[in-house]
Amino acid sequence: MQPAVLVLNCGSSSLKYSLVEPDPGTSVAHGIVERIGSDHALATLAYGGLKVSRERRVTDHDAALRLTFEMFAEAGGHLETLGLVAVGHRVVHGGREFYRPTVVDDALIARLGELAPLAPLHNPPGVLGIEVARRLLPDLPQVAVFDTAFFHDLPDAAAAYAIDREVAEAWGLRRYGFHGTSHQYVSEQAAAFLGVDPAGISQIVLHLGNGASASAIVGGRPVDTSMGMTPMEGLVMGTRSGDVDPGIVFYLGRTAGMATEDIENMLNRRSGVFGLAGHNDFRELHKLIENGDAAARLAYDVYIHRLRKYIGAYLAVLGNTDVISFTAGVGENDAMVRRDALTGLAPLGIELDEHLNESPANGPRVISAENSPITVLVIPTNEELAIARACLGALH
Repeated sequence: MQPAVLVLNCGSSSLKYSLVEPDPGTSVAHGIVERIGSDHALATLAYGGLKVSRERRVTDHDAALRLTFEMFAEAGGHLETLGLVAVGHRVVHGGREFYRPTVVDDALIARLGELAPLAPLHNPPGVLGIEVARRLLPDLPQVAVFDTAFFHDLPDAAAAYAIDREVAEAWGLRRYGFHGTSHQYVSEQAAAFLGVDPAGISQIVLHLGNGASASAIVGGRPVDTSMGMTPMEGLVMGTRSGDVDPGIVFYLGRTAGMATEDIENMLNRRSGVFGLAGHNDFRELHKLIENGDAAARLAYDVYIHRLRKYIGAYLAVLGNTDVISFTAGVGENDAMVRRDALTGLAPLGIELDEHLNESPANGPRVISAENSPITVLVIPTNEELAIARACLGALH
């Protein structure tokens, strides 16, 4: 039996999980419990060729994890037979001090609670998931893997904000970057797919999902990234604004009388594509555009415009770019986004092959023209596998 890691990714009302064998890199099972706290929570599990689903009242994350174990047992996967050696937790923000996979203890949980203001939508559910797993699986080591870790050593010029230095140092104000597990995994997979050493190439990775971020990577190490102190900066996202003039916050507070919490909620939950169009599912967005919806058209155009700005900026940062990789839900599956993000960039060395770009496929693939100086790839991300491998590394 191969050693397995249970990877947990907790949201405020969801519990996403995956059972992964880090070597050889197999996903044995995966599933999610949604609408936690409601009378109609939906739980799904795919395991061993079976798909199990339940809709019932799930009061909290503790009940959600217990339900998950029940469903595993129903599908024939009892805990004692799964080969579990650890539980891995995605933690979004590690601050300045946590940038390596870390075995969880009471002190770490306390410190992560103190870091919650840096990622108020993400860190509290992550800590809750750790606490639940520690109670239900007390004999297994729990390992925290941080979204910010890959970007810990960003060059100072990229990490620093041009604000009062003493204030920045006192409060840890800097660009931390996020989706680091995905950016690292995809950059390594891109190099492996092309049969080259990561140390010898320069890359742009575009992680485009409901959350979206870009990174510029030289020799396997990031030199810039779009997300900042929080996961709100940078590209336009599903519900998050990305880059805005900070003066908007002060204006809304003084003139509109909005409370800080209301502004934060708007920028995190009611902005981005959703804020402009009322939908953040790109499949629905494309349908609305086809039917002449002006708001959907604007949302899409703003999304693409920002994405192109970052691609151009990172081409300048790198000076010489070898590879651009698209990943995550939108990046892997939306050929129109990929096309519109790169159309007209042939003078900068980027030429798509329209047929390759539009051809449906699931694995890593080239979508650039044969004579394109910059190779464009689609590389499926696998953050769960990356987290599972990081957990094993932390235990040895």
